[in-house]
Amino acid sequence: MSVSKKSLLGAGAVFVALTGLVISSFGEMQAVAKPTNNQQASNLIAQNQKTLRIAFPKRGEITDAQNKANAVATFLSKQLGMPVQAVVSDETAAVEALRAGRVDAAFVSSRPALKAQQLANARLYLAEVRPNYSGGHTYSSIFVVPKNSSLTSKDSAKATLEQLRGKRMAFVSPTSGSGFIFPVGELVKQGFVPNRDRLDNFFGQVSYGSNYSGALQAVLRGQADAAVVSEYALNPPYVTAQEKSQLRVLHAITGVPAHGIVIDDSVPAPMREKLITALMQLNQSSNNQLLKDLSNATKLVKVDHDSHLAPIRDALQRVGIEP
Repeated sequence: MSVSKKSLLGAGAVFVALTGLVISSFGEMQAVAKPTNNQQASNLIAQNQKTLRIAFPKRGEITDAQNKANAVATFLSKQLGMPVQAVVSDETAAVEALRAGRVDAAFVSSRPALKAQQLANARLYLAEVRPNYSGGHTYSSIFVVPKNSSLTSKDSAKATLEQLRGKRMAFVSPTSGSGFIFPVGELVKQGFVPNRDRLDNFFGQVSYGSNYSGALQAVLRGQADAAVVSEYALNPPYVTAQEKSQLRVLHAITGVPAHGIVIDDSVPAPMREKLITALMQLNQSSNNQLLKDLSNATKLVKVDHDSHLAPIRDALQRVGIEP
């Protein structure tokens, strides 16, 4: 039921335009933000106007996430002059929805963005800028050790990482970009391991924390000699200020692509450009709180899909994982 794949006809269009509700392909009643002007609504019905559906990130409590997504959808609806439906889902479901034509755009991280291109020919047009990203719309994957560790930062990545040989290493998960793919890709690049399946030949022990906090807690509790996480995880709420004071960065891998917004290729170019322009309006001070509430981002910037995602594509190739 996307902008160019399925249309809302007859009574269905009238129902959506008048009630602002649809039964989504995710099996839930989803809110559809629609123009507040009654004349606009009438015109939409007359023109058999379709609904733009956007998958928003599922972060925190689901009701809160849906409310924040609905607020952005309402804003975009006013900018576009057409109904916009907010669907809250995880990234795997969002990519599948793009493939099946159930949504037209989605907020996703870098690896799902590659998968969205592969499965739905969707492309990433905007990237998030966050205050805790050292590169603006890129951030760093960091190797973290106890503050009193004997491991030290050397003149080169190879010399620094060589110290981890035989050590106990805590990753986040085998699917994490900054918590596995980028650091393992760096180990392959430096010649320490041939791929992700041979980590035991370099490390004395490999464990997974399931999330950033879990990986860092392994170091804090003395269960691991080092952990690797996103740079912003070295702050609350992932660790307390006191816990942060007990840790330090051994090595940083820069250039990890920030999350962004992909748009399906079935969305006509004029509509795509209107959507991008509308999303960029969230950068304005009067609208910026909507973006901050949604994802902690302070700005959206235009990016080239291939250039922005090249680092994650290269890291996946080194590690031996399909995009």
